[in-house]
Amino acid sequence: MGHRSLPYNMTQAMVSVLSHTVVASDTRAPQRRLVVLHGAFGAGHNWRTIARTLVRQRPDWSVILPDLRLHGGSQGFLPPHTLRNTASDIATLIQALGTRADAILGHSLGGKVALRYGADYPSGLEQLWVVDATPAPEPHVGSAWQMLRTVRALPPEFDSRTDVAAALVRGGFTPVVAQWMTSNLEQVGRRYRWRLDFNAIEGLLDDASTADLWSAVADTARATTLHFIKATDSDVLSPETLQRLRTASGAGEVSIHTLVGGHWIQADNPDGVVGLLTQHLPGDVAGT
Repeated sequence: MGHRSLPYNMTQAMVSVLSHTVVASDTRAPQRRLVVLHGAFGAGHNWRTIARTLVRQRPDWSVILPDLRLHGGSQGFLPPHTLRNTASDIATLIQALGTRADAILGHSLGGKVALRYGADYPSGLEQLWVVDATPAPEPHVGSAWQMLRTVRALPPEFDSRTDVAAALVRGGFTPVVAQWMTSNLEQVGRRYRWRLDFNAIEGLLDDASTADLWSAVADTARATTLHFIKATDSDVLSPETLQRLRTASGAGEVSIHTLVGGHWIQADNPDGVVGLLTQHLPGDVAGT
């Protein structure tokens, strides 16, 4: 069993298309497509290992890994940087690829984008996965805001990636998360600096964190199966939110899964994420 990764980045007549990669089996033509939306400060490649493992287990699926606006290779997008415009970016990408999204998975900020997408573009969407993200407003709290405050307190340039990782660990992040965050550094001469526009990202985070997405949960659940993943070491999904999600299943099918790990569950417990997707994505679980 193998896979292929197809880089793709284009611009069409004043419409910016997200930079992205497609991961698919090279032994079987996939019938369905999963779009994975990373969180704040991430990029599509953060989920590449999970995507590759998943398509080995489920060759009937391919995985599209976009870089959200302001992240990775998806720079130069015009404001306003809002949740709704970010969801629209995903719809534009899928249209440019001439395909459809059979399932969407979003982590953290990407989970909020996924909910917005599910409500705005429900056609053909079978499943929507929300990974350690809440539909409730959460202004200026959570791991993403902690990271933003931490990196803004650091110098603008650094001698090495190791220095940055060590500073992030001192700021309260695990070594795995700190090392992952250094992927957002670029080398300029002998020094390293961030390649992220933290002011623009703050605007996107602010719009996402103040959004009340409970209506999106209800709208999406009527036609699409919703799966929420809660990380055990994260309080993003509060007991009150979890209880409301359980009662929301009356409007449709809403499932809640718990995985051991912290907010950046794709780094802490990738096997757990793959296991859930392998088991619950529609189609041929045996992969034959």
